[in-house]
Amino acid sequence: MSPLELTSFITALANFIACEVTDDDSLGLVGAAITQLGDTITTISLQRALCEKNQSKDDGKSDC
Repeated sequence: MSPLELTSFITALANFIACEVTDDDSLGLVGAAITQLGDTITTISLQRALCEKNQSKDDGKSDC
């Protein structure tokens, strides 16, 4: 998927969600939950990368 296709998909998804969740408070909550989901996935991904980097330095001896 190209960067333009990805951003178009995300925009379409946001529009779909906004049409389905008509209450503004609920829509805000959905947005906050999706933001938290993205942040948590990013944290996990970065932690994995750091663990892999540390394991190669320590010859596989890591607490990850």
